[in-house]
This record gives sequence, C-alpha cells and structure tokens, in this order.
Amino acid sequence: MGELVERVDEQDQVLGVVDRAEAIRKGWLHRIATIVCLDEDGRFLVHRRPDDSSRFPGQYNWMLGGAADVGESYEQAAARELSEELGVHAAPRFVLKFLCKGAISPYWLGLHEVVIRAPVRPSVQEVAWHDWLTRPELEALVRQQEFVPDAREAFDRYGNLSRANRPLC
Repeated sequence: MGELVERVDEQDQVLGVVDRAEAIRKGWLHRIATIVCLDEDGRFLVHRRPDDSSRFPGQYNWMLGGAADVGESYEQAAARELSEELGVHAAPRFVLKFLCKGAISPYWLGLHEVVIRAPVRPSVQEVAWHDWLTRPELEALVRQQEFVPDAREAFDRYGNLSRANRPLC
C-alpha cells in the first residue's frame, strides 16, 4: 500500500483510512494542507514544479503543501510540508478551508500562511525554481495557463479575505 490518508466526507469528518492513489482514482475526499509563504516585505514565494513531477509538472504555484497524514491536523501537515519542501521550521497560521473540486480529484484544502525570515532550501524533488513576487506580479502569473489550476481558486478565495481587510500574518 502507498501513502495513507484519511478519507473524509462533505463535512470533513473522517470515514476511514485509504490509500491516497485510490482516493484520487475513486474521487474520494481527503485532506490537503497548503502554505502561502511571504517574506518580510510582503512578497509571495512562487515556485515552478519539476518537469518530472507526477502532478502538474513544470507548472507554477504560489502554495506549497501536500496530503495530511493519518491522524495529522491541517496545521501539523502544513508545518511538516514546509520543512520537507523548503527546509523551514515554523508554525504556519491557519487561514481558511474549503472543498476544492480539484483538477485531479476533489479534496478539502486547508490554506495556511507564514512569514519566512530565514533563507529557504527548496527540495529539488518539489521545487525546480522559485522567486519572491509582489502581489501584482503574482496576480499576473496566476492567470497564465502554466499555473496549477487548483491554486487559482485558492488564490481567489485568499484574495477575497485580504480585500476584507484581514491582516496577513
């Protein structure tokens, strides 16, 4: 068996433990934790996925993240993914959660944010290129075809919160 995740329902309640590949294949809901990284100047970390990545190869994203492990909270998963993908140890702050229809399969997306104050050491398995972009630069990139499709919906939802005068980080 491969990577195990918790299968959840439309209210994000656990139904059982399943193989993630099976959850994707059968369209079963599971949990994904993502992190939006900002620097001290408010710029967003944007990265391009490796060309040999199994999901969205060569595409750009403004979030890092992955599936929550069995028994792991969204916040714990976000902190683990941040460490694995950027080599940064921090406690990302929960921002929002929504049911994402997903380009590959549906899932619950828990979005977090963190201000990065140390150098990042991206994992070459997850990040082929990265840079810090201003909000206008990111807004232009999000609408391009080479951007991970699920990240567009998350960006729109995140932007709606920030326009409602929610303090970022």
